[in-house]
Amino acid sequence: MGNFDFLEKDPAYGMFAKSAEKAEGLCRSYPSLSALLSRKTLELAVKWVYQVEGIEVPRQANLQSLLHHPDFRDLMDHEPWYRLQFIVKMGNLSAHEEREISFEQAAEALRNLFDFLLWIDYCYGRSYEERFFSLSRIPEAHEAVNEKRIREQARLLEQQGAEKERLAAELAKVQAELRAMKAASEGNQAKRTYSLRPITELSTRQMYIDVDLQLAGWQLSGSRANVAAELPVRDMNGVLGAVGKADYVLFGKDGRPLAVVEAKRTSRDAKAGAQQAKLYADALEKMYGARPFIFLTNGFETHFWDDVHGTPRQVSGIFGEEDLARLMQRRSEEPKPLSSIPIDDRITNRAYQKEAIRATLSEIGRGRRKHLLVMATGTGKTRTAASLVDVLLRGNRITRVLFLADRTALVSQAKEAFKAYLPEMSLCNLCSNKEDANARIVFSTYPTMLNAIDGRRTETGARLFTPAHFDLIIIDESHRSIFKKYRTIFDYFDAILVGLTATPKTDVDRNTYDFFERKLGVPTYAYSYEEAVTAHFLVPYKNYEVKTLFLHEGITYDKLTPEDREQYEEDFIEDDGSLPTYVSESKMNRKVFNRDTVRTVIERLMEKGIKVSGGDRLGKTIIFAENKKHAQFIVDCFDEMYPEYHGNFARRIVCDDSYAETLIADFKNPDKDPVIAVSVDMMDTGIDVPECVNLVFFKKVRSKTKFWQMIGRGTRLAPDLVVTDGEGEHVGKRYFLIFDYGGNFDFFREHQETVKETAVKSLSENLFEKRVRLIRALEGSEFSGEGYQSWRATLVKTVQQEVAALKTELAAVRLHLSAVETYKKEEAYQTLSDEDVKELVKELAPLVTDEEMDEAAKRFDIFMYGMMLTFLTDRKAYERARESLKQTVHALSGKNGIQAVRDAQPLMEEIQSPTFFPLIDLLKMEEVRVGLRDLMQYLEERGSGHYIVTALQDPTLHDPVVTEGLGEPLAEEPLEDYRKKVEGYFTDHADDVPAVRKLVHNEPLTSEDYAALERIFEVELGTPEAYRAAYATKPFGLVVREIAKLDPQAAEQAFSSFINDYSLNEKQIAFVRQVIQYLTVNGYIDSPARLMSAPFDRYSCGDIFSTAQLVDLSHVVNTIRDNAVRIVDGRK
Repeated sequence: MGNFDFLEKDPAYGMFAKSAEKAEGLCRSYPSLSALLSRKTLELAVKWVYQVEGIEVPRQANLQSLLHHPDFRDLMDHEPWYRLQFIVKMGNLSAHEEREISFEQAAEALRNLFDFLLWIDYCYGRSYEERFFSLSRIPEAHEAVNEKRIREQARLLEQQGAEKERLAAELAKVQAELRAMKAASEGNQAKRTYSLRPITELSTRQMYIDVDLQLAGWQLSGSRANVAAELPVRDMNGVLGAVGKADYVLFGKDGRPLAVVEAKRTSRDAKAGAQQAKLYADALEKMYGARPFIFLTNGFETHFWDDVHGTPRQVSGIFGEEDLARLMQRRSEEPKPLSSIPIDDRITNRAYQKEAIRATLSEIGRGRRKHLLVMATGTGKTRTAASLVDVLLRGNRITRVLFLADRTALVSQAKEAFKAYLPEMSLCNLCSNKEDANARIVFSTYPTMLNAIDGRRTETGARLFTPAHFDLIIIDESHRSIFKKYRTIFDYFDAILVGLTATPKTDVDRNTYDFFERKLGVPTYAYSYEEAVTAHFLVPYKNYEVKTLFLHEGITYDKLTPEDREQYEEDFIEDDGSLPTYVSESKMNRKVFNRDTVRTVIERLMEKGIKVSGGDRLGKTIIFAENKKHAQFIVDCFDEMYPEYHGNFARRIVCDDSYAETLIADFKNPDKDPVIAVSVDMMDTGIDVPECVNLVFFKKVRSKTKFWQMIGRGTRLAPDLVVTDGEGEHVGKRYFLIFDYGGNFDFFREHQETVKETAVKSLSENLFEKRVRLIRALEGSEFSGEGYQSWRATLVKTVQQEVAALKTELAAVRLHLSAVETYKKEEAYQTLSDEDVKELVKELAPLVTDEEMDEAAKRFDIFMYGMMLTFLTDRKAYERARESLKQTVHALSGKNGIQAVRDAQPLMEEIQSPTFFPLIDLLKMEEVRVGLRDLMQYLEERGSGHYIVTALQDPTLHDPVVTEGLGEPLAEEPLEDYRKKVEGYFTDHADDVPAVRKLVHNEPLTSEDYAALERIFEVELGTPEAYRAAYATKPFGLVVREIAKLDPQAAEQAFSSFINDYSLNEKQIAFVRQVIQYLTVNGYIDSPARLMSAPFDRYSCGDIFSTAQLVDLSHVVNTIRDNAVRIVDGRK
């Protein structure tokens, strides 16, 4: 009699009963197949529960998505749910046919499956009895089976088609029974008992350490076993004949030990076994003539110790055989002292670059693993990094290198530089997805590498990028937001880290120094802008600072002359006849463009800017504009003032302009126009034009890092350029000139200590943190009432469910597994200490995802929770929040045409009453949050292109101030303009991202494609807010089409049937060709009505096509657009 025979008593279990019995029958003779079938049975049973409970199946209905669905997780306690993961892991291991699974592991999977199926019977069964799993009931042997067929059947659940239809039919047959079982479930649980067996230390190892070893590629049993568990070792602690048992010893192909693993229970400190492990290593060295590495683990936390060369350090997991063999080989070869390896002058020949390399090598030689190089823009950080790599490779200290940058363009640029410096090395740009990722040096953006950790696999299905894959990681432009957002990368890989930054050492964020384990202001090496200028490697600047009244103070109606008042009234009157009395300076150059201000800036530039061509021609100049419309307005004004240049002298260069790259190439050429590049973000970074001698800041910049990066456009040497400046005519750029109309120098003089880079929290992270802090606050005795405690319980449930929903198979989650295991249980929130709150906020908040789709509602939740917290701690902040809430309610009151707003009118009137706020408490605030959150969508601003052009006299506040000096070396801004990132990404990934490829080739999108685009736009490249600000409500697919375009052949194919079905004449064919050409350039046509206007107005389509032809032509145009918007499985 088997363990699963009880399932046969109830026909409702027919969907999974036979599969469970089959898995048990194969356990002794075919343990790998048994594990695979246990996984299949689990999936069938989970789907059965979905049907009973009426839970909607997720879009990606694989087993993990089913298990992690919040509605399913709510049905079970966390401990039994977590044990289901063991079944999944064992099934995944078995899916790779070369992996062997032991009887004990297969039996443990069966035991966990039994617990789950018994839980189903406990909840829904009609004749439940408490039972216990027994190994003795597992059949001793089994007849021969068709292993290939079983594997194929198990995989059917991962596919669409007949198998899923069959399962649906089976469930339909017993639908009435299922409804009855659901109705009886609550009563069943009240009358029955169900106890979960305790996990032994052996089971703990099996559920954590054993499986992790196998996932790292180790074979625990069978003919290819290379792991010995409980291995006896002799002469422990130097005592002759004393015997100990090492928990695990990992062996290499030569039969010698590579590592010893000391395992402790999950409740103990992993490092508690350090001395014991060292004694095992001593004994193993005597037994085998080779000293193994040491791993210390408790299943959650793992430490690696090469006690020959270093101290224990935390790593993300036990290394695989290949990685340990490489490290062992390196240790066995006596490396040369790094100080004895010459630096290649062909790569770096400047003294400061060699000093940076030697300083880093010296620290590496002493065992330090984190290094920070501070080097001014233009001093050769990438070249220095390449030379460092060269020395470490020749010194046999590293084998593989990862170079990380925050933009695909910088990744490509770095790879090309390394190709020139190290031509013999194999290189891979991971962002292109077309090169061998096993290359010695891999270049990647942070999001691409983060996805590759879990996504890139070898032919056998193992992770390609293992924890020890890279020996060195170079972090280009290291700053705080990188270490917060992408810390998983640095925690996952066990590698030497070298950070590169242009931020001055006095301005580098404390968190950056902390990350690199350095004292504040003391990097590994620093080379400043001042030093580079003094050594004549960079040129200094002179800053010409001008403040105009409007740009500095805004426009005040009462201060205008009578003539300008008339102009103001004409330009600024509202539709309802009202007239604003003040236009703030923040709107200048954003929404309000004043012609006189722009003409003044251009005149001063042409008069005072550095010249070339004997002083007859302005030198190359970049004007940094506020936005694209502002940039175009500047160009238009210039062309009006200087028509003799025929519109070529000054050009707008922004991301979405056609042929922008061609314009940049012409700007770089000293003999070509344009001379003036009016740019919005595109020219801020990464564009090196040594001939650039003038920079105009026609915008306010409040990021110090961004400001310096923009200044860096002028710092390059131009020794052969003949210039005319304030010092006369001479050969060689001696300085460049900065025209500052944004008060930027003044701002940074005043805010030298206070302007810090801040990492932006996601909405989900912010919500999670505020809920946690409220949970902590509501523990106070003043909140002991039933209402408060009921609300606290709701908050706890929300937070706990978000933690429980974290997918433990992801590397980012596994790095915080101990915290996840602790806080996925409701009892952990009974009382929260300050340390608990800190742990939740620091470790788990960045991992959670709030599934709420209404962004406006989430933002209101954050606002209200923040208001509650300030009510308790910060009266002034609370008063500001109170006023903001009043304004929000006032704005909502003006939306009475919406039924939902009318329904909330009593609450809004209550809030606006004079007695509301004096009597308010936290529960009332929660009532406001719940009552108004869903109305916030009606206040969302839609992107507006409206702006005002005026022509008022804009006086300067005082005489222009001209100062000269080196200024401060400032630093790079980590976040590029969102549109630029989007356009760069989709231009570069037109072929290698499935969803983008479909859009380019006019194929409809699936839900998975939509989700991928959503992740790219709102996670990898920015936030939902950034997307909305840039593209309003435009669908993702249309934005991609505008950037990546429509493939010409796909456009031809779309019209092929139309052309073939009608005998078109010459004019009709010419018209269709024009439509195809337009589509390949613009990506889509928004509406067939567009065909009635330019550029299609050479012929009237209504005159040259019949009604039937127009209908079919419109259908083709609509289909092409719809394929970028419509989701084939129904999601919009």
